[in-house]
Order: sequence, then structure tokens, then C-alpha cells
Amino acid sequence: MSRAYTVAMYAHNSAALSPLLQHVFSQVMAQETLKAESLVQAVARLSHMFTKERETLHRSYLNDGDLASAYLQYFLPVNLAKVTILLEELPVIDIVGRCSVLDVGSGPGTGSLAVLDWCHSRHPMAELAVTAVDASPTALGQAQRLWQMVCQAGGITRARLERCDGDIERVACFEKARLNGPYDIIIVANSVNEIAADSQDPVAARTQLLAGLLDVLAQHGTMMIVEPALRETSRDLYQVRDQLVQDGLCNVYSPCLHEQNCPALMNHLDWCHEERLWDPPASIQAIDKAVGFIKDALKFSYLLLRKDGKTIVNRQPDVYRVVSELRVMKGEKRAWLCNEVGRREVGRQDRLVSDLNAAFDQWQRGDIVQIGKISHKERHGKVSSLGRIEQDTAVQIVRSV
Repeated sequence: MSRAYTVAMYAHNSAALSPLLQHVFSQVMAQETLKAESLVQAVARLSHMFTKERETLHRSYLNDGDLASAYLQYFLPVNLAKVTILLEELPVIDIVGRCSVLDVGSGPGTGSLAVLDWCHSRHPMAELAVTAVDASPTALGQAQRLWQMVCQAGGITRARLERCDGDIERVACFEKARLNGPYDIIIVANSVNEIAADSQDPVAARTQLLAGLLDVLAQHGTMMIVEPALRETSRDLYQVRDQLVQDGLCNVYSPCLHEQNCPALMNHLDWCHEERLWDPPASIQAIDKAVGFIKDALKFSYLLLRKDGKTIVNRQPDVYRVVSELRVMKGEKRAWLCNEVGRREVGRQDRLVSDLNAAFDQWQRGDIVQIGKISHKERHGKVSSLGRIEQDTAVQIVRSV
């Protein structure tokens, strides 16, 4: 290997909501008046809109009483858990005084509540100031109520939530949101796909808006973008990523290990997303069972963008992100990897297992790994595109999800 890494001792832990948030969400469930059968129907309806009938999805869905209640009781905890996972992935920052956060398309407080809980746990002495932007007054009202419930339950006194009612695409709202900058963290959760949805060139419009937001991101700050793990929304996100990077407006901290155009866009059938284990609250498990969902993992696409060049690991040609599950096949295992040289499939035959390459068996989607050498077999004058890990190849997990 060109340079040895100290192998990080990360466990493949299941994500879980904090006891504080679970307590608050149990209170929310008790206060909601939507009956169990209607709740299940509303959750199923929203899920269908989010995945199968996205053309019917409008930003005003949170103004529908049943749908708003379903989102609050089911989708909010699920999406909040995704943001929490990514907050833990941020580079270590020394927050001594004030942490300023912008939550764009906040809904009922997905990013706001996640960062409130995270800051309370990691930086209890810091003053937290969150600006929540959303076009739905109903959703912002819910965000404010939940914020107050979390602060009261957790004894949090050094945190402030400021509402910004309006559509971030409108100049007046955008300029109002900018006033509280620069921001240490900007969160755009499940909102990019809703921006300029009816535009002839939505990618250009989204790139322009995110460029404006990057302008009010602090030099040491991070912009977090979370999107559904769907092919269409994920591919659109990575087109925006490519344009922002090409324009020199930011660098990718994570998940990408390079600044080249996304190689998943080369084939129209490909897309890139994450899958993280999680331990859902009992209330979520009950709804899953009733609706017929199997949600033992959180699936999403994301970007953590910065302006200072900082990256999640030191990049080099033999360090890769695992971008698929480890597929067990007859006599071997395979996985897809990605880094500055593009996407490639690698495999290791079971008969070639050794102490040097044993870490291969522990790979999960999202892990960052280092491989001493990838071999390619030649047959009839053609070199196979499948990379091979040999018995004497050293494999390490540099960072595990």
C-alpha cells in the first residue's frame, strides 16, 4: 500500500433516536387525534405519493390534516434519524460560543429538531440559533411546538428557533433567510427534489439556489443535503453536485472520495444511495407492521458539502467507498466500489480467504476501505472488468458506517 492507515475502530451500529426525542414523540403520539386505522391509511397514502406517484406530490400536502398527522407521527422520526446519522459524520468542530443553523424546507422541524438534540448532547454549553424556512405555516407551527417540547423535556435553555415563513425560491424569503448568516450548518432535507419541480431545467434552478445558500455558509461550515433513495431524485441530486463542484463553489466532504463527475450518471440505470441499520421506536414498528413496511434500515442519498477542502478521509487511489451491498454468490462475494478512478466491481473467491483480506467479509454499503492491489484476469486477449482480491492482498476498513 502507498501509505498505511491506522484502522479506525468503528462498529456497524444501528441508528436510534435519543431517549429525549423518543420521549417527546411518545407525547406527540398521545396528543394526536387521528385514529389508528386512519393513521395507517394516511401513512400508506403518503408513502405512495413519495415513491410511486411523485407527480401528485405538492408542497401543500402538509396542510392536509390527516397527511400532516401521518408525517408527524411516522415520517418525521424516520427522516430525523437520517439527519442525526449525518450530523455524527460531520468533522469535529469546536463549538464554544454560538452555532448558527439554517434548516431549508424544514417541514415540522426535521433538521431543526435533529440539530437541537445533537447540539444538546455534544455541545451543551453552546448557544444554538436555528432559522427554519418553510412555505407551510402549519408545518412551521408544528416545528415550533415540537421545539418547545424538546427544550422543556431536556431542560434546554440556550437554544432559539426563528421561523421564516415563505418559499425559499422567492427572493424575499431567500434574502430574509440570509440575514442570520453566515451559518455553521445548512440542512436541506428532502427538499431539493421539490425545488423548481415544474421548471424546464430543474437541475440548473436547483444549482443556482444551492449556490446562493453556499454563499452564506461559513468558511468552516457544512451544507447537508438529504434526498430520498430513489433513482430519479438521486440522479438529479448528483447532477447538481457535479455542477456545483465544476463551478468551484464547494468540495465534497462525503460521501464521494473525489471531485470528478459522478460515475453513477454514466449509465441511466445506475444511482447511488446509502443504507444504514436502525432501531426504530415501537410506534414506528407498529405502523410498519400495519402498513406492511419492512424498515430495518434507513435508505437515503446525501451530500455533505464544504468550502475549505476538508474531506472525510485522506484521498488516494487505493481508498474506496463501498457503494453496494456485499453480494454473496456461488463460491465468492462481490461489491461495487467508487473513488477517483471511477466505479468498479471487485470480488474475492471463498477459496482465497486469508487473514490479510478477511476484512472484506465485513464490508457494508457506505464503508470506506483500502485495498493493497486489485487484479484483473486476462482471457483470450481480453482483460476482465471485474477486479479480484487475491489471497495475499491486504484489505482494511478505514471508516465504517
